[in-house]
Amino acid sequence: MARRSPVQSVRVLPNRPASEPPVTSPSEEPAWKQRAVERSIKTAKLRAAQRVQRFLDAAQAIIIEKGSTDFTVQEVVDRSRQSLRSFYLQFDGKHELLLALFEDALSRSADQIRAATGGHEEPIERLKVAIQLLFESSRPDPAAKRPLFTDFAPRLLVSHPSEVKVAHAPLLALLTELMEEASAAGQLRDGINPKRMAAMTMQTVMFVAQSSGDVDENAANPITADEVWDFCAHGFAAV
Repeated sequence: MARRSPVQSVRVLPNRPASEPPVTSPSEEPAWKQRAVERSIKTAKLRAAQRVQRFLDAAQAIIIEKGSTDFTVQEVVDRSRQSLRSFYLQFDGKHELLLALFEDALSRSADQIRAATGGHEEPIERLKVAIQLLFESSRPDPAAKRPLFTDFAPRLLVSHPSEVKVAHAPLLALLTELMEEASAAGQLRDGINPKRMAAMTMQTVMFVAQSSGDVDENAANPITADEVWDFCAHGFAAV
């Protein structure tokens, strides 16, 4: 019996018409399943965000009551009426919880300053308002206990400087934006780097503000927001 040649054994498939839709790969998920998974993920994220906020609210309430950050994770868990397991699903520990509160406070401060600058048309005026408000909000207030800023922040600056940088990102972004607008309007010196100038200004303003509460020979005549703006805007060289 004669053997078939390899060519004779090959089956030739007819060409698929161009109008025929492409064949769906078996590995692709059906659209209904993709929608179901996306909906499930969205719901899970929403619930996680709600759990996180309950922990933050509980910690904030305890801080206000005690006037310090001296509390335990268990106290936060009990106040939030959630489980310890749920807490550690959201945070690595107390430090990360305090960091979240600190970041949230700075973010809200940036939003408030941005809103206050909206009532001014001139870019340089918006920048002035932002710097003066940043100074006032950063000053220590004996009547208002803010342990996140008086106790936690100084320790954080020494132990985790990179985390401090991240926490201040919203304020830096706002000042950079205002610097860029003022520069584009020709209201700053030529050659200014808005982001670098914003970083130096933010650090200067906040340091001066936080140091203004020290008891020294200048306590009777504390530095004012106008003086801070004058220094930032003009410096001290007679040029």
